[in-house]
Amino acid sequence: MKIMSISALKREWIELVRSDELAQVTLYVFGAEVVCASCVNMPTAKETFEWLEAALPRRFSGQPFQIVYIDIDEPQEDAVVKSFVDQIEEGELFYPLIVLDGTIVGEGNPRLKDIVTAMKSRGYIENEEPLVN
Repeated sequence: MKIMSISALKREWIELVRSDELAQVTLYVFGAEVVCASCVNMPTAKETFEWLEAALPRRFSGQPFQIVYIDIDEPQEDAVVKSFVDQIEEGELFYPLIVLDGTIVGEGNPRLKDIVTAMKSRGYIENEEPLVN
């Protein structure tokens, strides 16, 4: 039986992830150019998208995922995307709306901690130390 330290296990897992054995998730950020009426003092959906584009690759470096911005004012063809857009337009959901593979992980004023937790629940491993550029 091989005994490994936690750090060695994490490194081995990250290598498996980098070899594309982990399914890539897609994080969708739904929003519009206009700030939501109840979100006046919060970042716009586009700013939230840019913030996630900067933060998540540092948290999960070398692990495959993508972040997609969906403008709710544009026509949507995908049925699932359209369903979320319709719910936003009907006031059932608030934007920015963050959806990770069909599951809502943030709404209105999304928290990075919740998004990170959702990604970790799908097998992603957070870097032990923040990356410095």
